[in-house]
Amino acid sequence: MNRPEPPRYRPELSDARARLTHEVCALDERGRRSTIAIPAERPLTVYVDKREIVTLMTLGGAPEALTLGYLRNQRLVRAIEDIVSIQVDWAVDAVAVVTRNGILDVEERTAKKVVTTGCGQGSVFGGLMDEVDQIALPKDARLAQSVVYRIVDTIRTQQSIYKQAGSVHGCALFSHAGELLYFVEDVGRHNAVDAIAGLMWLDGLAGEDKVFYTTGRLTSEMVIKGAQMGIPFLLSRSGTTQMGHMVAEKVGMSLLARCSGKHFLLLAGHERLVLEPDLLEPLNAPYHAHAPRPA
Repeated sequence: MNRPEPPRYRPELSDARARLTHEVCALDERGRRSTIAIPAERPLTVYVDKREIVTLMTLGGAPEALTLGYLRNQRLVRAIEDIVSIQVDWAVDAVAVVTRNGILDVEERTAKKVVTTGCGQGSVFGGLMDEVDQIALPKDARLAQSVVYRIVDTIRTQQSIYKQAGSVHGCALFSHAGELLYFVEDVGRHNAVDAIAGLMWLDGLAGEDKVFYTTGRLTSEMVIKGAQMGIPFLLSRSGTTQMGHMVAEKVGMSLLARCSGKHFLLLAGHERLVLEPDLLEPLNAPYHAHAPRPA
């Protein structure tokens, strides 16, 4: 007889909703007036056990998941069971987090920060890079070329704030077969990845068979966060940085950049990609400058 699984632990969460766009009056080059939508941006100050930790500038679409994922990716909280509640109050632009036993050495762990290339609140607490050596991604994970194309096409057709108002980054989590699991947008790509990390924790999802997609560039911060989530594949429609590439090679992550249409550049973790040449049109014979021209 199969026994039902015990209910997964979830902290007490608020359900704070906020408008994701704001209407403004615009004047074009011909002097014509129109009303357009722009993304919202608001501060969210995180308090853990009444101690101020950080202020995040956010769209506000998933503030509870963002807070949880931020604490997870900063390694301030090691397990979701350590969180009692997360309560967002937009009246004061703050979120109150209550933990079971506090954060060990919180003053020391939040004192040193490293400013990163992430837009908005792009900082990570010092010591994060020191933990990279402890991350081991699954070596046997594989990703088919056809799945890469499925992911890119899904993102292309996804309804989004970006299509409506622009000026935001999107991140998404996919299964190894290319099924969309989460899609989150925010004013900073680091916020979007943190929100997905929080959602994964809430739903008890592991990362070893998942694929992460971002519209932004693959910086060291993005690669580290993806690795902390245990995800072996990181895709982007943009490029990568030297340090992002270095960290990916260090942890054994597969980086696919410039993903658009049928094109991509696999920059690290080459052994994980399963190429499917039949999916592509054959290339024309290359022209050689010194080859004899036809009469």
